[in-house]
Amino acid sequence: MNAREYAIQCIKDEAQAVLDLIPKMDNNFDRAVELIMQCKGKVIVTGVGKSGHIGAKIAATLASTGTPSFFVNPLDVYHGDLGVMAQGDVVLAISNSGQTDELLRFIPMVLHFGIPIIAMSGNPQSLLAKYSTCHLNVSVEKEACPLNLAPTSSTTATLVMGDALAVALMERRNFKPQDFAQFHPGGELGKRLLTTAQDVMLTEHLPMLTANMHLGEAIIHVSKGKLGLGVAIKDGCIEGLITDGDIRRAMEKWNAEFFDRTVSDIMTRTPKTVGPDTKIAEVQKLMNKHKIHNVLVVDSENHLLGIVDRYACVL
Repeated sequence: MNAREYAIQCIKDEAQAVLDLIPKMDNNFDRAVELIMQCKGKVIVTGVGKSGHIGAKIAATLASTGTPSFFVNPLDVYHGDLGVMAQGDVVLAISNSGQTDELLRFIPMVLHFGIPIIAMSGNPQSLLAKYSTCHLNVSVEKEACPLNLAPTSSTTATLVMGDALAVALMERRNFKPQDFAQFHPGGELGKRLLTTAQDVMLTEHLPMLTANMHLGEAIIHVSKGKLGLGVAIKDGCIEGLITDGDIRRAMEKWNAEFFDRTVSDIMTRTPKTVGPDTKIAEVQKLMNKHKIHNVLVVDSENHLLGIVDRYACVL
């Protein structure tokens, strides 16, 4: 086989290893979910070598989806990190063989604290499985490695089992996009769901008009504002809104009479408005629904606070 054929076979082998997990899903998985749901502390994920790398990713996934979790190397526990454990925690211990010496030496310490252990290994008869509260079987028929030595299919299966655990917990917790955003404030989703209209609205040099202003003068204000609109204000409150589209249509309709007309003749008297705390995601929905490019930000008394432009919503 050439290089590409080896790669394709690798993908097939790992995909099959993942599918083979399905028949192994039993009551132990349900027990693992319940243990974590009832956990009053944190989930401590541990493993050595490749299992440790996979464990670190699983811990990160759990932590970002609502389950307080972190990874600890069992080797570090022997040198002062034992203090991270406390009653109320749950340990997720990962070892493909279930016989990893460094990990097994860590288990008595966990049992001493009375902390339940969720084991994830490819050997249900291993010592790790024996001393665990519940065991998740991630055994594979063979590694994708041509020598059947390098952890490939086994690490993939373990990673997928960790993802399955995280997803099941998300469902049990009724985890929503807003919750995800709180754990990912720097991401695109986080910005859209956490940023408010107040954070991005324009507040300076707003194109303000009066309802009795002649359209010839209104054009100047709309043009200077560079937002393609003007807001009619009376006693600090919004009376209406005109857009450059409204102006063009008025020119076509009235021709020479256009300059005798006033803002009140063409303004929309109920423009779309939002409060300053409205999330940008909601502002985007409003713009898309009504096919508009700007939304006015107002306080409880309909005073104009600012204007959100469509481009400000692209975070």
